[in-house]
Amino acid sequence: MKIKELVSALERFAPLPLQDGFDNAGLQIGLTDVEATGALLCLDVTEAVLDEAIALGYNVVISHHPLIFKGYKSITGRDYVERCILKAIKNDIVVYAAHTNLDNARGGVNFKIAEKIGLRNVRILEAKENALVKLTTFVPTAQAEEVRKSLFDAGCGNIGNYDSCSYNLEGEGTFRAREGATPYCGAIGELHTEREVRIETIIPAYKKAGAVKALLAAHPYEEPVYDIYPLQNSWPQAGAGVIGELETPETELEFLKRIKKTFEVGCLRHNKLLGREIQTVALCGGAGAFLMPLAIRNRADVFITGEIKYHDYFEHDTDILLAEIGHYESEQYTKEIFYTIIRDLFPHFEVQMTKVNTNPIKYM
Repeated sequence: MKIKELVSALERFAPLPLQDGFDNAGLQIGLTDVEATGALLCLDVTEAVLDEAIALGYNVVISHHPLIFKGYKSITGRDYVERCILKAIKNDIVVYAAHTNLDNARGGVNFKIAEKIGLRNVRILEAKENALVKLTTFVPTAQAEEVRKSLFDAGCGNIGNYDSCSYNLEGEGTFRAREGATPYCGAIGELHTEREVRIETIIPAYKKAGAVKALLAAHPYEEPVYDIYPLQNSWPQAGAGVIGELETPETELEFLKRIKKTFEVGCLRHNKLLGREIQTVALCGGAGAFLMPLAIRNRADVFITGEIKYHDYFEHDTDILLAEIGHYESEQYTKEIFYTIIRDLFPHFEVQMTKVNTNPIKYM
């Protein structure tokens, strides 16, 4: 199997256009048009992780956090990132990262955390904005079904738990083919009227090019007409954080003790306990404190994340229970997402989760 096949599988699950603007997810180091010997999965790329990959004979390292975040004017080995870059290149190791694109993907990092906690009815907390477009085209009635199917196969028409969504309106189209044209119907120089269907459907903006390609391939006209409109609708299929419910309510102390054990937290920080019942849980892996106001507005009983600043704790005691479990601890199970994606598609491929604990924070 070529490494690019592995990359394609990861990007189908967590497309790169889902990443936030500040991020640098995707291929970091190496060439993907070579055979993959095995993949090592990690949260962070460190020298110890690369040494482990070398010892295993693996030429792919897949991480959640990108090794390379900033631009480099020279690579001299002056810090651990540069040393990792040099070691990866020297040993022909491909380094790939799925970061905020995996955070924002349905079934991604936050859904994995929710699974570990045992939440049900899990949905996105902050839906992506300005991420959808509407595609409209006009097709002869006899070919409308074929064109619709091609658009759906290209990713159009998905709304929540529904697929193959479209709006269709019958009408008449007119055109006159001029010299040099090869019209599907009608004659050169004659005004032609054709019964057509106006098809409207929705699609994530990053899939626009593929949808247009599918449309042009399936449409019978020599020069198909189509329009693409940007939408201001939010897209609840992708975004930051999640919210869900426990099947059975728990006391604050019961819940926090269970979280501490589940995520192997060395020091769980929280605000004042007020004896409230915990059932609705909002969460965000990593540095997710920016979602705290949204968790409160959605009437969550508790908000869990990896990092919360000191001043963010003030004046929220009566609003919500805050639980800070550590950045590494909150995202450590991301490796399981990578493992499942790869094993489901390539059951005989060598893949392991790193045995190296890359958490730079230690607890006394």
